[in-house]
Amino acid sequence: MRFRTIIIICILTAAFGSVTGAYIAIAKGVPSIEELKKYRPTEGAKVFADDETLIGEFKVEKGIFAPLNSMPSHLKNAVISVEDSRFWQHKGVDYIGIGRALFKDIIHMSLKEGGSTITQQLAKIMFLTPEKTIQRKLREAQLAIRLEKELSKNEILELYLNRIYFGHGAYGVEMASKLYFGKSVSQITLPESALLAGLIKAPNAYSPYNNLVKAKERQEAALTRMEEEGYIKPSERAAAEKYPLTLSSLRASTETYNYFLEYIRQQLEEKYGVDMVYKGGLRVYTTLDRNAQIYAQQALKEGLREVDKRKGWRGSIGHKNEIKTKGSDSDKISFSASAGDIATGVVLSVNQKEAVVKARGITGKLIAADALWASNVIDKKTGKLNTIRNFKLTDILQQGNIIWVRFKTISGKQVTFSLEQEPEVEGAVVAVEPETGFIKAIVGGFNFSKSEYNRAVHANRQPGSAFKPIIYASALEHGFTPASIIKDEPVSYPDGLGGKWEPENYDHKYSGPTRLREALAYSRNVVTVKLVDAVGIDKVISFARNTGIQANIPRELTVALGSISITPLELAFAYSTFANNGVKMTPIAIKYIIDSKGQVIESTEPEGVESISPQTSFLITSIMEDVIKYGTGMRANIGRPAAGKTGTSNDYKDAWFVGYTPHLVGCVWVGYDDMRRSLGSGEVGGRAAAPIWANFMKKILSDEPAANFPLPEGIVKLSIDPATGLLSNDTSAAIEFFKEGTQPLQHSGPSSLRIERIAPPHTDYD
Repeated sequence: MRFRTIIIICILTAAFGSVTGAYIAIAKGVPSIEELKKYRPTEGAKVFADDETLIGEFKVEKGIFAPLNSMPSHLKNAVISVEDSRFWQHKGVDYIGIGRALFKDIIHMSLKEGGSTITQQLAKIMFLTPEKTIQRKLREAQLAIRLEKELSKNEILELYLNRIYFGHGAYGVEMASKLYFGKSVSQITLPESALLAGLIKAPNAYSPYNNLVKAKERQEAALTRMEEEGYIKPSERAAAEKYPLTLSSLRASTETYNYFLEYIRQQLEEKYGVDMVYKGGLRVYTTLDRNAQIYAQQALKEGLREVDKRKGWRGSIGHKNEIKTKGSDSDKISFSASAGDIATGVVLSVNQKEAVVKARGITGKLIAADALWASNVIDKKTGKLNTIRNFKLTDILQQGNIIWVRFKTISGKQVTFSLEQEPEVEGAVVAVEPETGFIKAIVGGFNFSKSEYNRAVHANRQPGSAFKPIIYASALEHGFTPASIIKDEPVSYPDGLGGKWEPENYDHKYSGPTRLREALAYSRNVVTVKLVDAVGIDKVISFARNTGIQANIPRELTVALGSISITPLELAFAYSTFANNGVKMTPIAIKYIIDSKGQVIESTEPEGVESISPQTSFLITSIMEDVIKYGTGMRANIGRPAAGKTGTSNDYKDAWFVGYTPHLVGCVWVGYDDMRRSLGSGEVGGRAAAPIWANFMKKILSDEPAANFPLPEGIVKLSIDPATGLLSNDTSAAIEFFKEGTQPLQHSGPSSLRIERIAPPHTDYD
């Protein structure tokens, strides 16, 4: 023992000498503190929605700056008690603490973070990298001493509390208070302050969102330290420990605008440069409709969950070995919860008919009927779907399973859950105002924190039949009418390789002579291919360009089936040309920008050009109304005039629905990021994407009166024989619209060849 002591003393002496020499050697390389003394948070670009509500900020310093005098004293005392009890006494370095930490490093033969004062932590945050080396610790100490000489203790504490990380993307006490408690730091209580102070050491490990038990233990440790340091009385500590904490839903609102903000950020950086964006104090006023963005995100998440459930149950996401069914300290921390909220939960007990689950500190029941979809189970080894007959909860759950649940009902202490799972399938939603070209919403995926890839803007995918309206509108622009008849029958074309290409309809059936209106409503592939052949591929491509499509379009007949690759944003704007009576608008996301001096440096006014005729736009819109009324898009019926088209690419890899009312266009895409992966048989646009579009449109238009699409001049309405497309006075006649000069002149008389054809019953064609 004595020999070991001598060895340790020798090592410490040698280390002290080395440290002293190194300390002097690197002192010249320490950054100047003068700039920090003059430090004021740089003003990044503030981004506003169309109602001038702040929705985001691009800046170097993360978080929301709060002056020290706005922070409650118990928060400051809690942080000092936990992180640096001698903060008010030392000169930047707590030598006793450093010696203790160095001794532990030698004993354990490793470098550990310990003994750092608040000032040292600030120095590391402001100037240094996080690596654990002797050199970095020496620079940290040197900087801390300089900081103490140049700044007051209050200035140091203010900087520290505004820069330290609290987990889950929250930097600084103001951002942390809003994230965890849904309120400003000036309003938080002693128990809440202790919880925040406890997070600093290890935000991930002590986060109440990750581990309620550890979070509560850490909070109580912080309160104990406050009592030991004399900041609170024993009675105050005891009361604070018993006080129940209610936490807000994690990131419920912070991610709402992120995909749109990322789209804006890229535009700003490209035009003004990084420095101007992050340090220039710009105020950016955008076209975003906050409600549209919120509803689009909600609709996409709900829709993707439904698609994913049809793929089958993948099992629990984890397991907890130690389960306490009775109350514990963690019960003193709970989360605000509303019906519809989704969270992870632990299965406390389970039998055949029901499970007891605890989520967000709230205990409730999950019955078998609310988990029935999970009777289809994915075999993890083979990937095949197996169906459980006579389904029981014990077939899929056991005590300790960690699962996703939805709060189904909340009535006092009576809570029920339904079973959920996070989807693997992805999607995107875009909303555009056709009259102005204003982008009202962009949602680029299920979860921004899970994937920042903006599929609405960057995912080039095949639209399948969602491209067909471009083709039919091109035909209407070149002499065809909605009543023109093309025979739906087997057909073949040379494939250019010495073989044949034989396009087929989705249902492998043929309808004979078919009017264009019905051909598009039922998404008949053969008729569309024949239409491209009749109009001419060059005219189709030229017309597509006029609608605003810039994507590469293959010069071949397969374009009839949507063989191009296009983004949801671009396809939404192509449809907006139809919705805007043929006027193609320039996409706009930024209305105007004001610089730090209050000068308008950019202002964008709506700009459009009539690229196709109003009559063609009206006719294709009229046909697409029938897509929703009785065709492949019946799931998109929102109870008001609307037009749209479904789309499905080969092997069900992409599902689309693009539709519009007179004043709003919405585009939905659903698929996997892996372009080789199928959504599964039957997951067509009308089933996977149309319900998402309908959900979104119903919510955003709920307060808007229904409006019909305007009838432009140059359109005539006539009664026609639905079998021949000719004029008719028969009581069974159909009403059709025509451009003046293209209407049929011949009547369908008794001697006319009558083609009796029953329209195919509605199924999920496309």
